[in-house]
Amino acid sequence: MLQQMETGDFYLIDLGSRNGSFVNGRRVTVPVTLRNGDGLTFGQTELEFYCPSSDPLPDAKAGESSQDFTATATLHVRRLISVLVVDIRDYTVMTRQLDEKILSEVIGTWFRRAGDIIREYGSWVDKYIGDAIMAVWIHGSQEVDHSEMIRIAQALSALHEMTSQLHERYPLPFPVRVGAGVNTGYAMVGNTGTGDRPDYTALGDTVNAAFRLESATKEIGMDVALGEVTYKYMAESMQHTELFQERKVELKGYDVPTITYASFFADLDKFLRINGYR
Repeated sequence: MLQQMETGDFYLIDLGSRNGSFVNGRRVTVPVTLRNGDGLTFGQTELEFYCPSSDPLPDAKAGESSQDFTATATLHVRRLISVLVVDIRDYTVMTRQLDEKILSEVIGTWFRRAGDIIREYGSWVDKYIGDAIMAVWIHGSQEVDHSEMIRIAQALSALHEMTSQLHERYPLPFPVRVGAGVNTGYAMVGNTGTGDRPDYTALGDTVNAAFRLESATKEIGMDVALGEVTYKYMAESMQHTELFQERKVELKGYDVPTITYASFFADLDKFLRINGYR
């Protein structure tokens, strides 16, 4: 997707293509700003982006309402996605026991390394929220490739391992732990920000449920909670799916109990190892 903002900037956004989109040889995982002369590659097709003028869109001077429309209502697409929400456990307790400088270093390191891990496994951090992150994987239009779900599981395992090692570097009162929720379904994806502050994100029940599933891990005393659809795709052609326990949880804002498949990180690691992915 190419999207022009009222500032005149063009953004290239890859909506989950199998072959990927590349700008000057680098794969696009997050929306990127295009510059005149950039080389674009889509599959076997190579193009040059030509846009010598950086003038704003004609409607940009027509008034604030026009700008708002251009910036926020241009193009939203309904896509099949997986949402990962990871939250630091006992964060409030840690803030009371740590010097602010050390706390800042710990959280900064965690955010930075989490971003690196998410990128390594094919996505980007969509939101940094206090002591949590949200990442989105955009799938094909109708189905989820099995390898994509494995990458999400591998990212989860790597995030846990990275987090559990923080106390070796910093004088923490206790080892840092995380909990996670993963949900798969359809959502609207697109820009919800403004031209000078674009915010490419996903919206809808699929996203909300991922946050609720993460919260549910505290209720059931486990580390990871998968939505039913996520579990279905992750379990395809895999052995020892019994390492995930089926649970019914009450999600805030939902009228009926929700089925989730939960595990501890040790079980997730064993699941990946048995199936040859770790």
